[in-house]
Amino acid sequence: MVRVYLLDDHEVVRRGLRELLEVENDIAVVGESASALEATRRIPAMRPDVMVLDARLPDGSGIDVCRDVRSVDPTIVGLILTSYDDDDALRAAVLAGAAGYLLKDVRGSDSVNSIRRVATGENLLDDGVVARLRTGWGRDAQDPRLAPLSPRERRILEHIAQGLTNRQIGVSMSLAEKTVKNYVTSVLAKMGMESRTRAAVYIASHGARDGRPTR
Repeated sequence: MVRVYLLDDHEVVRRGLRELLEVENDIAVVGESASALEATRRIPAMRPDVMVLDARLPDGSGIDVCRDVRSVDPTIVGLILTSYDDDDALRAAVLAGAAGYLLKDVRGSDSVNSIRRVATGENLLDDGVVARLRTGWGRDAQDPRLAPLSPRERRILEHIAQGLTNRQIGVSMSLAEKTVKNYVTSVLAKMGMESRTRAAVYIASHGARDGRPTR
């Protein structure tokens, strides 16, 4: 049985998804929320297999929810729910560490199949497209927002842009998770940004001039 959690601030969308999934014998909707704050608190406790998350919410985003939940429990798979089929939608899914994204106007059968596929460990994001998006995730060294960052902080920022959680960054850089958290706080303060998602989107939308990520 695939356990699914739904997050969308529109009741009609949530109800439609629930009704679509509840007729399936192998899928159970174990919870739903209309706010990012509530979902971030409830999802780790309910431990669904898949969380379907609206990309844009009044009090946050599915991107942040996906990242925060997977930082606590990386076994929970995320699907970003969006109205836009473009690089921004794909970038949002990548930044969140999600396994794919669903369009709100997608056929019901495709939604169900996507949930089943990611529940078995399949990643629905095309590797070639993801690589193309990540090509520009560095910035030129002369960027004024990057100037205050140390080399280690720039590496932290690059990992943030790749959608890694603090725990994953710690493993990659051989640092304690608490140390990474302190670095992230410092990076955001120096860049004048209030969230890691905003910093990641900034990096994603300002590619390095030579087309290669900053190292």
